[in-house]
Formats: sequence, C-alpha cells, structure tokens
Amino acid sequence: MSFLTILPMAVVMVAGTQLVAAVFLASGDRPRSASLGYLAGAAFVVVPGTTAAWLVTRGVKISVGGGDGGGRSPVETTIDGIVLALLVVLAVVVFVRRRRVGRPAWMGRLRHATAGYAFRLALLLFVAMPADDITMVTVGASAARHDLPWWHLLPFMLLTLLLLALPLLALVLLGRRAERVLPRIRDWADDHSWIVSEVVVVFFIVVTVVDLLT
Repeated sequence: MSFLTILPMAVVMVAGTQLVAAVFLASGDRPRSASLGYLAGAAFVVVPGTTAAWLVTRGVKISVGGGDGGGRSPVETTIDGIVLALLVVLAVVVFVRRRRVGRPAWMGRLRHATAGYAFRLALLLFVAMPADDITMVTVGASAARHDLPWWHLLPFMLLTLLLLALPLLALVLLGRRAERVLPRIRDWADDHSWIVSEVVVVFFIVVTVVDLLT
C-alpha cells in the first residue's frame, strides 16, 4: 500500500453535504472569506482526526510487537479485520444516505454566512458525519498498519481540502461564468457523488481483503 491507494478516499470525505455546502458558501455574500473559513474548519478536523487514527494504530502495533518484518503479525490481521468491518459499515452508510428529500433548511442561510459561521459549520459537518469519522479512522489506521510514515497522509488531507475548494476556485478562475458552473457542481454532488463514494469504498475493501488473504 502507498499514499496513492488511500488518496481516493478523499472523495468519500467531501461527497454530498460537505461539497454542496461549499458551493452555497461560494455563491453567497462573502464567498472568499466564508469559503476560506470553511476550508480552515475542515482542515481543523481532518488533519488531527486522521493523524490520531494513525498514531493510535502505530502505538498499538509497537506495544504489541507487530510489524517486525517477520511476516504478518496477529495484530496486523486484527487491524485489517477492523478496517474491513469499518469499510463495510461505511458502504452501508453511504448507500443509506444516497436518497435525501430536498436540502436541509439551514443550507439556504449559507448565502449570508460569515467566515466564523462557515468555520463552525465545517467543524460540525466533519465531526458529526459518521461517514467522515469512519473514513478518517480507516485511512489513518491503514497507513499505520502498512508502516507508512505520517507524511503519506498529507496527499489525502490536501486532496480533501482541494475538492472542497473547487467552488471557490471556480469563482476565482471563471468570474461571472461561475454562476452557471456552481449550480452544476451542486446538483452533481447531490445526485451522483454517492456512486463515486461507493466505488472508492469497494476498491478499498478489495485492497483490505487482499491484505487479509496474502
């Protein structure tokens, strides 16, 4: 496993509500400040959350004596089993959330959001969403289980933030034309992002199963 294997999981982090909220913020009264506040809040959760999972798993491996180069240890098998179980739960969560009747009322207020409000919103969304919590744990645990150094998590974290920044980048690069592009991003995220998420999760499940069988 390398950082390229875990990189696609960034799509699962932002799919759906998180990206839709980013579009509303970029379409609001304070698009730049609100979007930057939102990105800061997301980073405040994603970086320590993924790092904590990596540190805990690495600590368990060291304390139990796994990963000494003499073949797969029992603790590594256990970690793979836990990651696999979490991925199955994640696949179910994504599938269950695929159908939402309308958008939450609070999204309409995002057009008038301040940077502080956007920051707090990101904190709430990324902490309270089970899919994001599970994704951070599986990414951090998988990286530590395969003895990847911490910096291998950086591409996953940066891609997560880049995907959230797409509405703001569209606004900066396209100007007025962004008024046509942003609704398309929003609608696509609402209708199809769950499919991409499921594909990514299934891919990661396959990788984990291969680890268990080899």
